[in-house]
Amino acid sequence: MSKKKKHHHEEHIDETWLIPYADLLTLLLALFIVLFASSELDQKKFQEIARSFSSALGGGLGVFDFPSPVEENNPQTSLPNKERLMKNEQQNLVEQEGLRELQTKINEYINKQHLHGELKTTLTEEGLLITIANDILFDSGSADVKPEDKQIAVEISRLLVMNPPRNIIISGHTDNVPIHNSKFSSNWELSVMRAVNFMKLLLENKQLDPRMFSAKGYGEFKPVASNATPEGRMKNRRVEILVAPNTASSTAR
Repeated sequence: MSKKKKHHHEEHIDETWLIPYADLLTLLLALFIVLFASSELDQKKFQEIARSFSSALGGGLGVFDFPSPVEENNPQTSLPNKERLMKNEQQNLVEQEGLRELQTKINEYINKQHLHGELKTTLTEEGLLITIANDILFDSGSADVKPEDKQIAVEISRLLVMNPPRNIIISGHTDNVPIHNSKFSSNWELSVMRAVNFMKLLLENKQLDPRMFSAKGYGEFKPVASNATPEGRMKNRRVEILVAPNTASSTAR
């Protein structure tokens, strides 16, 4: 009697679940990378990662098909903005260099005439500020420039001839000692007329454009020192000339 052959069939474990499990792990990994890239707000990095994973996963819809959390810049609109910013920055540098050159010329005049205690220059965010002590221009309570000091205005007017011309603001300032005479009832009125009269002297130079000039008076309300001492009050009595850069709007001081 023939023996029946016994067929031993090995038991096989169903491993079909590994495929979706591996896909799930891949998607989770991709999701974490996307979240990290999004937190860095790097649009370029995000797009590169998206393209890489989309290619690796064989295309189709996936987590990368959702709108980007960072708005993509439109090159057609961002390029003109960048060019405009670069142009403005270059113009600012040119203006600053021009104001430095003017400051150097005025400082040379101050050194030559030994006017260190009466004139000074300061380069500020608003422009080049030239400060003139009132005591060398005006008598107490007067808005008329003293005849012996008119030459200072003449020399400064020559230095203010620039190409291109710039906006120039003349401002008058006083101490807080009250004034009341036949011409002026307040320090505010006195400071205004001092600024106007000094500006008139500057504009006697026909090379200057009157349209670029303006005058303001602040009285005692913008002190640069304490009015409690004679020295402080002397510093507060002043005329200021602000040469504004062409890239900045002329604002009130």
